[in-house]
Amino acid sequence: MAKQDALTTHSPSEQTVEIDLRNPVLAAVLAWLWPGAGHLYQRRNVKGVLFMVCVLATYFFGLVLGEGHVVYASWLKSDRRWQYLCQVGVGLPALPALVQNRLVRSGKEPLLGGIMAPPKDVSENSDDELAGWHKQLSNKFDLGILYTMIAGLLNVLAVCDAYAGPFVPAPDEQKDKDPDAPPS
Repeated sequence: MAKQDALTTHSPSEQTVEIDLRNPVLAAVLAWLWPGAGHLYQRRNVKGVLFMVCVLATYFFGLVLGEGHVVYASWLKSDRRWQYLCQVGVGLPALPALVQNRLVRSGKEPLLGGIMAPPKDVSENSDDELAGWHKQLSNKFDLGILYTMIAGLLNVLAVCDAYAGPFVPAPDEQKDKDPDAPPS
């Protein structure tokens, strides 16, 4: 059975708005796979399109700013890519980094011209590819990482909204009984 949230606005007319969340688990999975898709599934189209545009624009702006090098998966001792845990919050757009990691670590050439591929040689004693990206892109590299991480974290919030519905504070019972009473 689909979960429904009731939103109550306290006004003289006392309105109640019900939101059909349909299948909240499926909505959350869809919202993670593609930002906004869970809300579109729930027929909350404006919110879905808003999340899709904002999250994906932020993510792809950061990816372009960092010339495709700011999103990559790596768990080597010399290059633990903790930022990817935030970036993967965007869902499918961040998953090619896992494929690229697998290709590069097995000695093969990355696909798509190396977009989302980890650096080939990351060691403490060499002038590696990662250092070259930092030198070439300067602050754009760090800003690209930041934008893509923010996009992933924003989508995590959208996933929560698709699963549980909008947050509505509980009405203050005392105000309902006596609107002129001072707060306790």
